[in-house]
Amino acid sequence: MPFYHKLGELPRVKHTTFYKPDGKSLYREELVSSKGFSGAYSNVYHHYLPSALKQVGVGQNLDDMTWENAPFTYFHCDTDKQTSGGDFISAREPYLSNATTLVSLAKVTEDTDTLYRNASHAEFIFIHHGTGVLKSQYGLNPFGAGDQIVIPKGTIYELKFKGFENNKFLVIESTTPFQIPGHFKNEQGQLTEHAPYSERDIRPPEYCAPITESGNVHVLTKVQNRVFEQTMPHHPFDAVGWDGYLYPFTFNIKDYHPKVGRIHLPPPVHLLYTTTDLVICNFVPRPFDFHEAAIPAPYYHNNIDSDEVLYYLDGDFMSRKGVKSGSLTLHPGGIPHGPHPGRTEASVGQPRTEEYALMIDTFHPLTPTTKVRDTSHENYPQSWI
Repeated sequence: MPFYHKLGELPRVKHTTFYKPDGKSLYREELVSSKGFSGAYSNVYHHYLPSALKQVGVGQNLDDMTWENAPFTYFHCDTDKQTSGGDFISAREPYLSNATTLVSLAKVTEDTDTLYRNASHAEFIFIHHGTGVLKSQYGLNPFGAGDQIVIPKGTIYELKFKGFENNKFLVIESTTPFQIPGHFKNEQGQLTEHAPYSERDIRPPEYCAPITESGNVHVLTKVQNRVFEQTMPHHPFDAVGWDGYLYPFTFNIKDYHPKVGRIHLPPPVHLLYTTTDLVICNFVPRPFDFHEAAIPAPYYHNNIDSDEVLYYLDGDFMSRKGVKSGSLTLHPGGIPHGPHPGRTEASVGQPRTEEYALMIDTFHPLTPTTKVRDTSHENYPQSWI
């Protein structure tokens, strides 16, 4: 996680008595930790027992949307096509998956009072359209268009949107956490001067008064490919304070500081976060290469160890024809990809690009779902002819 942070009231020494104002009853300390007791962690102080449950419903299996016998080829999907909508939980529609990763899109058209917890995956949520706030036991993470929210595995949260005219987000679920790349940090863990963002750009939660009212609160918990509805006797956002390194945090794509080279630089210079099994990059407006004979368009690339996913956000997409805001492309590893015909020549002499896009490279092959089948452009694999 990015850095140490604390909010609210805390005892001077952890694991010691921390009394409520009545001087008799104790706040309940919860250690939320990763890698057992060896990874990032936070200590949270609750009004109530965080483990209290009234009822656990029978688990429901999520629909298997795997596209059986999908062709091994390039795909270009219009993610605004055949979108059903729903609340921030039910609106999620899976597009690509493997054993460690799931990529989904969601168009949020309604609200819900049900809370959500992903017990087996950390989540990265990219807000394409809409404004609102993520609420959790850690506090409030306000969001708007372009915000990228990292949510640790096991966090109970909700997304509250302001209105339902045009809300859309992309979510990446990963079995391992989203981390700031190690080479962006010095020996003390501080972001270096040559990193593409700094601690000032990362927004931790804001304080929110604890919710202390009792009453049935429903939490939908996802575990692998099953969901369980759990009923708690009190609201889980009852923390009076917390501190540590494990919490939801937000970064906006427009705060990413791009690197520019004399000749074309490869995508890793646009790196944002990594997990054990994937990387995320932010492509933002920037000057093009300044060699007198530079070709700004990317060269053709056969990435034999990664599948490349691009989600197009806004601007003029220099290397592709036919893509628009909301387009999603998959270029699988083992076959070459690159600019469409004419795009290389057209890029020569151009001073800059104005595109915004999100790139996901996974280290294991992705399997398309039926959403890819139903939203993809039929002739995209022939678009290089």
